[in-house]
Amino acid sequence: MCFRLAILLTLLINFATAAADVDFIYNGFRSANLSLDGIAEFTSNGILKLTNETRQQKGHAFYPQLVNFKNPTNGSVFSFSTTFVFAIVSEYPTLSGHGIAFVITASRGLLGALPSQYFGLFNESNNGNATNHVVAIELDTIQNNEFADINDNHVGIDINGMKSDTSFPSGYYEDQSHQFTNLTLISGQRMQVWVEYHGLEKRTDVTLAPFNVPKPKTPLLSLSRDLSSIVNKEMYVGFSSSTGSVLTSHYVLGWSFKINGQAQELTLSQLPKLPRSGPRKRTRLLTIGLPLILVSLVLAAVSGVVYFIRRKRKFAEVVEDWELEYGPHRFKYKDLYIATKGFKDKELLGAGGFGRVYKGILPTNKLEVAVKRVSHESRQGMKEFVAEIVSIGRLRHRNLVQLLGYCRRKNELLLVYDYMPNGSLDKYLYDQPKVTLNWRQRFKVMKGVASGLFYLHEEWEQVVIHRDVKASNVLLDGELNGRLGDFGLARLYDHGTDPQTTHVVGTLGYLAPEHTRTGKASPCTDVFAFGAFLLEVACGRRPIEAQSQTEDIILVDWVYSCWYKGDILEAKDPNLGIDYVAEEVELVLKLGLICSQSAPEARPTMRHVVQFLERDIPFPEISSLSLSSSGLTFAHREGFDDFAMSYTSPIYKGFSHSSSVAESLLSGGR
Repeated sequence: MCFRLAILLTLLINFATAAADVDFIYNGFRSANLSLDGIAEFTSNGILKLTNETRQQKGHAFYPQLVNFKNPTNGSVFSFSTTFVFAIVSEYPTLSGHGIAFVITASRGLLGALPSQYFGLFNESNNGNATNHVVAIELDTIQNNEFADINDNHVGIDINGMKSDTSFPSGYYEDQSHQFTNLTLISGQRMQVWVEYHGLEKRTDVTLAPFNVPKPKTPLLSLSRDLSSIVNKEMYVGFSSSTGSVLTSHYVLGWSFKINGQAQELTLSQLPKLPRSGPRKRTRLLTIGLPLILVSLVLAAVSGVVYFIRRKRKFAEVVEDWELEYGPHRFKYKDLYIATKGFKDKELLGAGGFGRVYKGILPTNKLEVAVKRVSHESRQGMKEFVAEIVSIGRLRHRNLVQLLGYCRRKNELLLVYDYMPNGSLDKYLYDQPKVTLNWRQRFKVMKGVASGLFYLHEEWEQVVIHRDVKASNVLLDGELNGRLGDFGLARLYDHGTDPQTTHVVGTLGYLAPEHTRTGKASPCTDVFAFGAFLLEVACGRRPIEAQSQTEDIILVDWVYSCWYKGDILEAKDPNLGIDYVAEEVELVLKLGLICSQSAPEARPTMRHVVQFLERDIPFPEISSLSLSSSGLTFAHREGFDDFAMSYTSPIYKGFSHSSSVAESLLSGGR
């Protein structure tokens, strides 16, 4: 009797397991019953379009029923496999949205998930939480240093957060030669992905290949990890995608999935075709107006010639043969003229020593941009300058204003940037009490600018020296994130070489003393300017303020005097009220003093600045600062010198002389 019951129980368990084995295939999505969310939609020819021509948005598509992932007898995760064909099409050949992710999640709603770098999966609060119960295969096209991304073109396996457990550059291994071939995810070409979880080995394999290429035998990447603690008994499967500041369409053309077995092969010949990404269809204006032109041929011909000549002069551009290699980064002057409504004053965002900045909406794609007009009387060095501008356009960091391209016309250069709706930071510091920022917002901005400068100095392929770090060059996006802008003064030079000497440019109060003496800018001069910026934001005061015709208030000396009296918090912006974190304010003020030291070798690098602000390393105690007869000084024997010697970085070599803070700033302005 017991034997029969055991057999019956085994049959029931096998039946239940078999009943839970999901197996589906979509060779196109013309009649698919998927659950869509966000801006995801089906096109008329059966393509799953996760994102459209909209910025800062997300799209989800999930199989509507829950999928049973676990064996009821032992709680282990079943083997499963899936394959899908995708394509990423961007308006620019080298810029894009953030990519696509195949997702296994406990909730298809993903409430609170953010677009951009969070892929529509997580947000700042829950990213990395073990309670998320999310497994994602990311096809990532933007390098986010906060998530330790390896590059801007990779595949990764993510567990409960955007920091990949393992990742590898996009490509595949050829079966015969075993040679690795790179693939560009944002090429606009169709590609196929295979994802397989082997329940017995507890291993996840991910394979990538071009469209119509059989599945390679060697996977692109593998992760040995038991998913039983991450995957619940029942989960949803589907896709998530998001856009940033660049308009990008993320497509899925076909998809199959199976529990306990190999997913069915897609019939590639039946998959829908990608929409053509060519120029828009011509309007019928010519056809409608042709009879009128024929009636008044002579008048129209004369008017047309006059109009053509005037228009050609109006929109004349300077294009030389060497510029052809920079084609994708060049905008038409006509488009910029239309975007800014003829560079009208009502579209003016601001003006400075290097040009006027206008708001515009590009007529081709409705993208909001900021257009800066820079006068350039001499053609000497223009080729090198344009090459530098194009190189800077490849910089990608969430705390840098994206440089989209340029245009040349007569004696001026036009630079096109991503538009920042909340303007520059200085108006929030000095246009009070009309508008201001609380401490939490200011601290977030300062950490963001520090991260951006660290990327420029150490994380990109070349060293970029900004040379004009200040509050008016920090712009705020829609979420009040600080973005460092105005690369008009930036200089590039290869890692390990000295920057070329140039004439001194910058802003009084932010110039390092060695910069004015030698004319050489370096990462150390940027750190000096960043120190002035920290004090400026924390105190709500400019680095140098005129008190009378004969006397100026030097901000760094004033902060130092407050510290010396034992009450450094006295220097904080009174508009902060009582809503601030005292430890953070004290850290920022002391770090501002450290960065403002006259000796460049005594200043920290931006790597250490970021680590201090993020509390990754402790900030050393500063002691034994004293006053000398010549003014405020840093005593070389102890205090700040102890700080400089407490790290092994080459920048912390200490200094053998005392340096006046006031003297540093005043000499920097001469």
